[in-house]
Order: sequence, then structure tokens, then C-alpha cells
Amino acid sequence: MDSLLSGLKTVVDGLGATVLLPIIIFIIAVVLGARPGKAFRAGVTIGVAFIGINLVIGLMWTNLSEVAQAIATNTGVTRDIVDVGWPSSAAIAFGSQVGLWIIPIGIAVNVVMLLAGLTRTLNVDVWNFWHFAFVGSLVVAATNSLGMGLAAAAIIAVICLIFADWSAKAVQRFYGLPGVSVPHLLSVQILPIAVAVNWVIDRIPGLRDIDLSTDHIQERLGVLGEPVVLGLVIGVVLGTIGFWNPDDVAGMITKVLKTGINLAAVMLLLPRMVKILMEGLIPVSEAARDFVQKRAGSRQINIGLDSAILIGHPAAISSSLLLVPIAIFLSVVLPGNRVILFADLAVIPFVVALAAPIVRGNVLRMVIIGTVTLGLGFYMAGALAPLFTKAAVSSGFAMPEGASQITAIGDGFVWLVWATLELVQVFGILGLVILAICSAAALLALVTKRATLEKLAGGEDDAANGANA
Repeated sequence: MDSLLSGLKTVVDGLGATVLLPIIIFIIAVVLGARPGKAFRAGVTIGVAFIGINLVIGLMWTNLSEVAQAIATNTGVTRDIVDVGWPSSAAIAFGSQVGLWIIPIGIAVNVVMLLAGLTRTLNVDVWNFWHFAFVGSLVVAATNSLGMGLAAAAIIAVICLIFADWSAKAVQRFYGLPGVSVPHLLSVQILPIAVAVNWVIDRIPGLRDIDLSTDHIQERLGVLGEPVVLGLVIGVVLGTIGFWNPDDVAGMITKVLKTGINLAAVMLLLPRMVKILMEGLIPVSEAARDFVQKRAGSRQINIGLDSAILIGHPAAISSSLLLVPIAIFLSVVLPGNRVILFADLAVIPFVVALAAPIVRGNVLRMVIIGTVTLGLGFYMAGALAPLFTKAAVSSGFAMPEGASQITAIGDGFVWLVWATLELVQVFGILGLVILAICSAAALLALVTKRATLEKLAGGEDDAANGANA
């Protein structure tokens, strides 16, 4: 069995998301009744779109990392916990004992919940099961129990499906993504924070009346409010902050302008890549809808995808770019913080994207929500760093030179990871029981409210949506 699982993990690691996802999409589309030719084209189109998205994200990653490095150098900030980036987190997760089992566990959890009518999300984003394995690997590091690590990973998989269902309608309406939901741990964790912070903002006179949605900005500023121009302006501002050097004005201007035009390219190209993705996804969504309607009437099945499909929206990118200097500033001024950010600043769009439907794309509110989320994240990362580092060493991860401990925004800054580890460290196995009971209660409330609304609507699928509450 171990050799079979090891082989499966090796295949997943080797193929990566851009190859694995098209294969999965093709198989699912054929099973759902799509014509093989149409299913094949859909899978290839989705794979190409994800390659394009990754290329654009890589461009953003390079520029933001250079800015962050420059700001850290200029301010002389040093910390003993180093941000090694989400790819390191994924490598640690898949390299752990839990990583060996996570794919069959994640699939089994999803299938059981679908058959029982407890979820409407078919999570095809298998590669991102590493998030579940990462939590499990930290639990193993804390308890030396593989069983508890596997149980924790399974519970987190359930929680992500709950959040995906909870936010599905809001995501579909705001982002224009019919038949899609997002069970991505790094993204769904912001939902309760966003709802709470948005509730507070709604009760602050003056602040609650400010509308900085990208549509509103474009209406007021015309061409200056277009996403590509906003990207240029934000890039120039970030570049100026990072590369300020009055002793070499020419070199500084060159770096600033390159940063500006590169981030303008990100703002223009990401939405185009997402459109290509949707071109491939629509046939699959239609096949899923037809398949379910033949067997379950009005019940809808959503395709669960990586939150990369969300970050092309101007509100997500704009707020994320504004949060980069804020995150660096927080790392300097937060009392007791031990984390310095480098590698993972480019994942901030993934962190804040699901806040957009809740605040209707208001960039100011997204920045406030993101600031609160990241501010809390610094302290959670500090608390998790010893276990993060222990899990990394156990999985054979090569520690960066000079780093005593490591972390990453994904998933070191995630409150669900921190809460799981706190429960386990304080209560042991009872902590997992508490987490499971809370998850079951949330699932029961979601399913009950959805059933009530559908009954009142005469069977129309207008699922309960906490994000719109």
C-alpha cells in the first residue's frame, strides 16, 4: 500500500497542477457525459490557462520580491524567522508522512460528502491537497502521531468544502464564474475575518460611505482609473519606496519604471488568462449541471478550483499590491514580531481574493481586511514557526543558510492552521474532537439553511450564503 501511495504522490509531484488538472478535468467531463473531443479540448484549454496564470504570477512574484528585498535592505530590518514561500510549504507537506496519504483521503472525504448530500463542491484541485497535508504534518510534528495528523488533514478538507459551499454563490455572482466554488485553504480562511471586519466598518460613520471599488474609480477617473493604469501607478509607487536612492537617480528611475510597467502587465494579463480558463471550464460546468439534473433535479454541483481563477480581478490585484508595503511595514512595527517577509508576498492576492464578494469589490475595505488578516498572521506564524521548522526538517527540507526557524504566508499565516495546532497542543486528541464537532455544527447549519431556502423557493437553488449575510 505504501509503495502504491508513494507512486501516486510521485506522479502528482512530477506532473504538477498544470498537467494534472487537465487530465482530471478530461476524465470528469467524460464521466459526466461530455463528448470526448469536447472534454479533451476543455482540459487542454484549462491547462494552458493555468500555465498563463502561473507565468503572470511569476512576473508579479519576481517584482514584489525585489521590492521587498530592497525595502528590507534600506530599513535594515532583521528577524530570526524567515519567510521561505508557499512552494516550500508544499514541498514539506508532500514530503511528510501525511503527504503520502493525502490524495486518497481528500478524494474520499469529497466523495462521501457528495454522496451524502453534504457538499455541492466537486474539488478537482487535487494538487492543492497539500494544504490539508501541511496541517497534518504540523500535527504529527506536535504529537508524533500519524493517525492524528491524518485525522486533522481530513477535518481541514471538510472545513474547506464547507467554506467553498458557503461562498459559492457570492463568488459566482461577483467574479462571473458560474458553476465554480473555491475550496482553497489559503483563501477561504479570510471569510469569517472579512465578514466581521466588514460588519465593524458598516458601523463607522464616514468610513462606511467610502466606495473605492475599481468600477467606481474608473467612472471617476476615466482612463486613469483603468486597471492597467492603476497597476502602473501602484508599481511606480512601490518601486519608489523600495528602490529610493538619491545617489543613483538614473538607476533608481530605471528600476521604478520597470516595476511599474511589469505590474501594469500583471493587471492586464491576469484577467485575460482567467477568461481563457473559463472558456475551458464552461463545457465541464454544463456537463456537470446536466448530469446532476437528470439524477437530482435542481441540485447543483460546483467545480472546486484553485483561487488563482479569482486573482485576475482588478479589485483583488489592486488591494494586494497596496498591501505589499503595508505587510512590510507591519513586519517592522508590530511589537514582538519575529517574521521577515521575502518569498511569499506574491500570494497576498490569494489571501484577500475571497473578501472581494463580501465588500462588493471595495478596495479600501479589502485593504483594511487584508491588514487585519496579515497582522494576526504575523503572530500566528511566530507561534507556528517551531513546528513548521520541525516538520520541514523531518521531510528533508533544506533549511536556508542563517535561518534558525522558517515560515510562509501560505500556510503559516492561516488562522485555521494555528487554531488546529492550539487545540491539539492543549487538549490532545480531544482537540481534534472539538474541531470536528465545530465543523459538523457549521455543516449542519449550512445544509439546513440551504434546504429551508430551497423549500421556500419551490426547489430553486438559491443556497444559503454566509458571505452575503
